[in-house]
Amino acid sequence: MNSIGIMNTNFEGLSLVSRGKVRDIYDLDPHLLIVATDRISAFDHIMPNPIPGKGEVLTRMSAFWFSKMGDIIPNHVVTTDPDQYPPSCAPYRETLRGRSMLVKKANPLPVECIVRGYLSGSGWKDYSQGKPVSGIRLPAGLRESSRLPQTLFTPSTKATDGEHDLPIDREQMAKMIGADVTDRIIRTSIAIYERAVGIAAEAGIIIADTKMEFGLLDGDLILIDELLTPDSSRFWPRDDYGEGRPQKSYDKQFLRDYLLSIRWNQKPPAPELPSEIIEKTEEKYKEALNRLVR
Repeated sequence: MNSIGIMNTNFEGLSLVSRGKVRDIYDLDPHLLIVATDRISAFDHIMPNPIPGKGEVLTRMSAFWFSKMGDIIPNHVVTTDPDQYPPSCAPYRETLRGRSMLVKKANPLPVECIVRGYLSGSGWKDYSQGKPVSGIRLPAGLRESSRLPQTLFTPSTKATDGEHDLPIDREQMAKMIGADVTDRIIRTSIAIYERAVGIAAEAGIIIADTKMEFGLLDGDLILIDELLTPDSSRFWPRDDYGEGRPQKSYDKQFLRDYLLSIRWNQKPPAPELPSEIIEKTEEKYKEALNRLVR
């Protein structure tokens, strides 16, 4: 893994079409090349320091989960092997190795598909204030990190950089993308989550919640972007789990907690990260990968 970290890629001769919070996307018609950099975001802002090797963790973990869910729904991956990429990628093969995917072009749906098995994060914040969670009223008596009585699907909008995703309910989602597609996404998202929970349990990890993205390819629904990574999920060590408190984690909650501790106002510019925070975040991502992907 790169010991310094890659913040940006600029591949001469390839057409860069998007630079997101983590991924650089190039158009290699008829496919896309998705490159996972080592950028990390928190509270919808990109930090100024990379987390070395993070892009490789995200790519390997996504590829692992995509392969486990193929019978539930197709995904956008063509190959993760740079030796099979188009010849235009050849000069950048070693940079691309381990941190990139050649994928099918799909039309992304404008919804973040969040599945929750435990009460944490924004769900806990709403619940503790007496509010429903994405329109779902939960029973009284739950505590922070409680296992939910049933798996919840809690969608949100897909915000532009620097903006916050906003929770929506199923009815709002159906108005945006149609009732039939909404129903299929809900069933599929919950099926993926519940299978992943069983796999992760064997590795001593609780998946508290996760975020997925879907797209349409020739009218068919497929999984896109990443899947069940420390960027898109809350991973907790099972042997330290306990209700009524925040959990230790293998994800970027550690970084969020640090940023809250220094009382950053969550507005640009994002603060420089101390070396110990970078190193600890890197360790957490790699431990999640090593536990899950053997």
